[in-house]
Amino acid sequence: MGNPATLDPAPQAAAPQSPEQPAAAAVRLFVGFAAFGAGAVNLAISSSFLAGAAGVPGPAEYIAGALAGLWGAGLTTAAVLHLAKGNVPFSRPVRAALMAAAVVHVAAVVFATPATSGLSLSHLAALLLTLMITAAGAWLCRSGNRKGDGAAPAPQPGRLLLAAFAGAVLVAGITTPGLAASSAGESAVPHGGHGISSLPGGHHQR
Repeated sequence: MGNPATLDPAPQAAAPQSPEQPAAAAVRLFVGFAAFGAGAVNLAISSSFLAGAAGVPGPAEYIAGALAGLWGAGLTTAAVLHLAKGNVPFSRPVRAALMAAAVVHVAAVVFATPATSGLSLSHLAALLLTLMITAAGAWLCRSGNRKGDGAAPAPQPGRLLLAAFAGAVLVAGITTPGLAASSAGESAVPHGGHGISSLPGGHHQR
């Protein structure tokens, strides 16, 4: 009789994990950028409430500022983890939290008072970024549930870099006005304003 070890079939090697679809890789980058932008805008909204940009801070303003700050910090942390690992799950609680935040931003714009109307643009920017995160996350979930017929082609670095650049430009175009409308944006020093003399006649005035 032969050696039993030679009669057993050789153990099958683990199947190599197929690379991620190029579109999915680009969408994951976009989700990270959008979450980072939404986090920054929510932090700016928080600072506006706490700094009195929406009127003299009271209990309601402090609560709104604290909630916006916590949500903004959570989005920023999730963006960093997502960009670093790419495995932040879009579970049902996450989707519910994003939709709840979108409803809050809509309510803040619709029911804005004269004191809070200056933050409407910031809320609109945060709303648009939140909806983008939700839509992109839903697409990633559907894409992950599909079963491909073959191995997916590896993402090409050039196309992925181009998609990342386009996503970053889009997110920046939405985030920048939202930040500018907050108290942090209003307090920022204008570009080119550094080193300009405050004297009406310049340095050579006598």
